[in-house]
Amino acid sequence: MAKKRSKFLQGNRIDPAPITGETALADLVDNAFMAYNGARLREACQLLTQKMLEPDVTVGLSLTGALTPAGLGISALIPLIQAGFVDWIISTGANLYHDTHFGIGLSMHQGNAQVSDIVLRDEEVVRIYDIFFDYSVLLDTDAFFRQIITGEEFQKPMSTAEFHYLCGRYVRERERKLGLENKSLLAAAYEYAVPIYTSSPGDSSIGMNVAAKALQGNKLAFDPSLDVNETAAIVLAGKRGAIHGRGDKGKKHGGKSAVFILGGGSPKNFMLQTEPQIQEVLGIDERGHDYFLQITDARSDTGGLSGATPGEAVSWGKVDPDRLPDAVVCYVDSTIALPIMTAYALARHEPREPKRLYDRRGEFMELLQSEYRKSKRR
Repeated sequence: MAKKRSKFLQGNRIDPAPITGETALADLVDNAFMAYNGARLREACQLLTQKMLEPDVTVGLSLTGALTPAGLGISALIPLIQAGFVDWIISTGANLYHDTHFGIGLSMHQGNAQVSDIVLRDEEVVRIYDIFFDYSVLLDTDAFFRQIITGEEFQKPMSTAEFHYLCGRYVRERERKLGLENKSLLAAAYEYAVPIYTSSPGDSSIGMNVAAKALQGNKLAFDPSLDVNETAAIVLAGKRGAIHGRGDKGKKHGGKSAVFILGGGSPKNFMLQTEPQIQEVLGIDERGHDYFLQITDARSDTGGLSGATPGEAVSWGKVDPDRLPDAVVCYVDSTIALPIMTAYALARHEPREPKRLYDRRGEFMELLQSEYRKSKRR
């Protein structure tokens, strides 16, 4: 009698084709990333392209770690925005500050991390691990931000999305004057109306310069409550189908929400807390994000994942428990994963129509307030 085949042996057989000089990157990922974190990276690429980029899915991206200084804004993030693969963003302020260097014509250089920092200080060279740049890059970028925020349009409290949109317009103008193209994430987000939020706006050189101008009477102030509610409104609108034109605004589960998390920290939590804000605080009927994709090198047992592995996130209402199989955590450096995932997505998926969510923030806030008025949590 033949032995019954175990249900655990139904996975694809490991029998990859040999790699050649003609192997395309997307084929390499699909056919050679068979196990361990290589397999998780394959699953991440396939989750992104096969499910998260469907027309009815709103994709939120969170950024931590020094990604833009390494050129990943230019090489990966801008192409993702241009392809309509990223709909809204939460970033550290540092990523946006260093992104601005490129948009205003300043240079960053590859370096050797073993060089003495005492010698670099004497040479007025600043180091981000193996990225080197002149100290004047900081001073020139500070001066750029201090100058633009004196404008009349900045003299009020605002969400960080509005602030970054206004800044992106100025960076885009500087790019054009310098004959540059597609160098700044802020400028690309402005052009495609992708809202960018910063969960801790004072924790960066941009925030430091805003604080300095406040000492001179500048009226610019960031409104964290607007950020919390606007991001929750984007998620709710996506889930109700209000973004994608599917059904009416009151229809539940008319669309899906995906989170694409690079690193961890405050931006990750700020993105994931949108669902607890909707459910726990506002008392609106919702179940959580549909797709969860995280690239990280942190560990959950030390608290480094901030309570946000997919399973743990379910307990908070951050992730829909029915969608837990559509969750991938890939334990790899974002500087490795992001370029591979970008190339894979561009090879495997047609561009999507940009959703231009920044232009519709008022509409989404009306939806959030409408559902909150019906809540018993008021």
